[in-house]
Amino acid sequence: MKIGLFYGSSTCYTEMVAEKIQARVGPELVTLHNLKTTSVQQMADYDCLMLGISTWDFGEIQEDWLASWDAIDSVDLRGKRIALFGLGDQAGYGEWFLDAMGLLHDKLVLQGCQLVGYWPNEGYEFDASKALSPDGQWFVGLALDETSQYDQTDERLDRWLPQVLDEMLMLTV
Repeated sequence: MKIGLFYGSSTCYTEMVAEKIQARVGPELVTLHNLKTTSVQQMADYDCLMLGISTWDFGEIQEDWLASWDAIDSVDLRGKRIALFGLGDQAGYGEWFLDAMGLLHDKLVLQGCQLVGYWPNEGYEFDASKALSPDGQWFVGLALDETSQYDQTDERLDRWLPQVLDEMLMLTV
């Protein structure tokens, strides 16, 4: 199993998380792709994807993702196993916490992807999020806050990554 990890990063926090994921899982399994320099068309080359996106200001999509947003629709992602991770600021922008991850999730669901890696919403304080599952119990991917909960990122990655890899493998059998 080879995983393509695609991310956009304006302030390098999403890039640093992507690098941590690659270091934990291994560069032989995870190949990094910065959307600033990589076309979303390359997502078609992988059966499994991890996508990292941050939410800006009032629920806005990060600029590299925004530049590729419409092009995602032209990539055949049907059946691909995809895990999302999102970065946001729950204290400063609690009304829009991780909205970009929720918008990306919804776009991928319409394309027939198999989303894995849902994450419990416990331990966060926010007002609203488009990244919540319909029952409100789960985020649609790993929720990270490098502003007010940066000290929990490593522990969350260590819990989430085995879950995601197991879910990706289960779907291949």
